[in-house]
Amino acid sequence: MNKVKQINQNKQLKYYILTMGCKLNENDSEKMMGMLEKMNYVQTENMKEADLYIINTCCVRENAEEKVFGKLGELKAIKDKRNIIITIGGCMMQEEHIQEKIKKSYPFVDVMFGTHTLYKLPEDLYIAINKNKKIKDILDVDGEVYEGIPIKRTSSNSASVTIMYGCNNFCTYCIVPYVRGRERSRTPQNILQEIEELAKKGYKEVTLLGQNVNSYNGGEGYKFANLLRDVEKIDGIETIKFVSPHPKDFTDDVIEAIKDSKKISKLLHVPLQSGSTNILKVMNRKYTKEQYLSLVQKIKKEIPDIAFSTDIIVGFPGETEEDFEDTLDVVEKVNFEQIFMFIYSRRVGTPADRMENQIPEEIKHKRFNRLKELYENKIDENNKKYIGTVQKVLVEGTSRNNEDMLTGRTDTNKVIIFKGSKELIGKMINIKIISEHKWYLKGEMLNES
Repeated sequence: MNKVKQINQNKQLKYYILTMGCKLNENDSEKMMGMLEKMNYVQTENMKEADLYIINTCCVRENAEEKVFGKLGELKAIKDKRNIIITIGGCMMQEEHIQEKIKKSYPFVDVMFGTHTLYKLPEDLYIAINKNKKIKDILDVDGEVYEGIPIKRTSSNSASVTIMYGCNNFCTYCIVPYVRGRERSRTPQNILQEIEELAKKGYKEVTLLGQNVNSYNGGEGYKFANLLRDVEKIDGIETIKFVSPHPKDFTDDVIEAIKDSKKISKLLHVPLQSGSTNILKVMNRKYTKEQYLSLVQKIKKEIPDIAFSTDIIVGFPGETEEDFEDTLDVVEKVNFEQIFMFIYSRRVGTPADRMENQIPEEIKHKRFNRLKELYENKIDENNKKYIGTVQKVLVEGTSRNNEDMLTGRTDTNKVIIFKGSKELIGKMINIKIISEHKWYLKGEMLNES
């Protein structure tokens, strides 16, 4: 970092990062920002004035690739006019066919780095800038867990903390184990130290991140439930969230930790993917429809005020009408607060991409729309139960649509807008819900303490 800092001395060089994909990618981008600002770069929101442009890619969905290639076309037009450094990293760069395509079709890219070499960004930039070389720094083997990387948080009251990397599940539709590697957990000491430092800086909310957080292994019998209980003890942290757990690994000790907690969010994200036992087997999810519903009932019995969100894939290869009806049945029975719905997208390198019984696009879209309609009807039903209740809310900022209004979220992640002073941003306050709308609730403040 110091070498690039010396090169940049007395210069006002600007960087722009385009982040695609999940919260893990967002957390990676925060680390890139931290390293770049140690090298005297200044962030800009205008890509046309940046001296350094980084694309942090995602490879979960096919349209993400199209966005990346479109953005590279825009950047070439800028690079033709002035000298800029173009860097591309993230999950997509772990795919060999993508590496070859960029090398062949986009030779103006200066640096390519993968998910296992993020920490080497300063070194790669130094070589690209000082020696005018094109850099490809991508490892196929699982990376080590590197600590101490500088980080620039994008929020002053809510922070994400990665607790583990990689995935061992190999769901047949998913490319993540191939691009993020096998599971590697950070030590409890490093995780807790990071969260303690956040609390000292005034952060009120933390989200624990991993591809499968409830398979976290801190060593010597220290599991995810232990970590949840230890984070609970940290003064200053008032809300704990985590994503994403796997239904097959949702153990009783984790349920007990949530039940005993006064800080863990009452919205649990438990990915379903499909309600059909047949499709779940082909997906290699390692649970059945009945086991998923049984888990939900067990959690509801122990924690009556719990709510659930989920992920659902529509149109997976071989999905019959009966399979899809099973998915709708689970949605009816669980009554999810939030559903993140996806039309199945083929990913090169996954077993599902090689399956012969692909579903026609027309059928996929029809099923997606039916699921969407059911979900939106459920939203209207669920929102009504909040009217008249008092919700503890972390004030996140001003409303996007009205700067005179503040916004925050309930413990079940419902967006609330309300009137109040901007001095309340970052504080926990009580809000009474007075009306409901499809995508948000409206409230009034009860106090400012």
